[in-house]
Amino acid sequence: MPSVPELFEQFNKINVLVVGDVMIDRYLTGSVDRISPEAPVPIVSLKRAEDRLGGAANVALNLSALGATPYLCSAIGDDAAADVFMRLLPEAALPLAGIVRMAGRVTTVKTRVMAGPQHLLRIDEEEARYLWPSEEEKLWQKVSELLETKNIGAILFQDYNKGVLTPGLIGRIIEAGQKKGIPITVDPKDRHFWAYRGVTLFKPNLKEIQHQVDFSLEPRLASLMEADRYIRERLGNTYTMITLSDKGIFLSAAVGEAQVYPTQPRQIVDVCGAGDTVIGVATLALASGLPPEQLALLSNLAGGQVCERVGVAPVNKAQLQAEYTEMEKKEKGNTADATEY
Repeated sequence: MPSVPELFEQFNKINVLVVGDVMIDRYLTGSVDRISPEAPVPIVSLKRAEDRLGGAANVALNLSALGATPYLCSAIGDDAAADVFMRLLPEAALPLAGIVRMAGRVTTVKTRVMAGPQHLLRIDEEEARYLWPSEEEKLWQKVSELLETKNIGAILFQDYNKGVLTPGLIGRIIEAGQKKGIPITVDPKDRHFWAYRGVTLFKPNLKEIQHQVDFSLEPRLASLMEADRYIRERLGNTYTMITLSDKGIFLSAAVGEAQVYPTQPRQIVDVCGAGDTVIGVATLALASGLPPEQLALLSNLAGGQVCERVGVAPVNKAQLQAEYTEMEKKEKGNTADATEY
């Protein structure tokens, strides 16, 4: 296994194809000093408005923050929000090549009204219909071109149930990736939960799995292993990663033990975007050949880190490397103590 500096340097050489639903996360932030006389609601004195890349675009931001090169493939509308999105991508040094603008489609915008760090309200503008066959073909052509012209080291599906990932598109991309021997990772949602057959790593959260099975689940190893068996029978995936919020991460491999990896103590401020960070880091760890326990440790640390900040934000590479180095030292120390006795 590479040293920690070598591992993080290795991330810089990985190209990841990210396919899924993109959106704008808009933040209207102000202060609240009084209640409206018109209704029992707070009056927000607006101080700042900010647009950030969200959804699959936030996954791409996390990959880029770690040094990898993400190629983002998605469909947006031909509206004012799409103009904002196309401006934000180059500002974040993300390529535009895989984005298709489609007339008549609504670009997803999630507007959060904040009073300081307090989340008061969210307003969603979106259209969750499936891509039409002609639109799906346009997006597939972008995906196919990138698979042929770039040295893609991993394919990542980020599904938000907004209609970009159709069953047909999912199947074509998985087949193309399998033919090239490219590892494929998935952060699924309800609508296409069972469409990702044969992928390398499948990463739902506990709530998403509970919606798909007819037995009760708990964040305990025995219960999670039952869910893992059920998923493998349907999908034939190599790794199952289940995020458990403050309980950590469950990870099992086709060969090896299943285990729950607890989170590290942190001051949790906002969980928005943590799943995007976890799947991005897990994908790079997988593409780098990390063993399961190290993959889980790195993903856990990254997911916890972004929960310490308000709003959707990418991981900090230097902080993650420092925390990972410290955890590695502790694990080696524990192993040495066990050997001594």
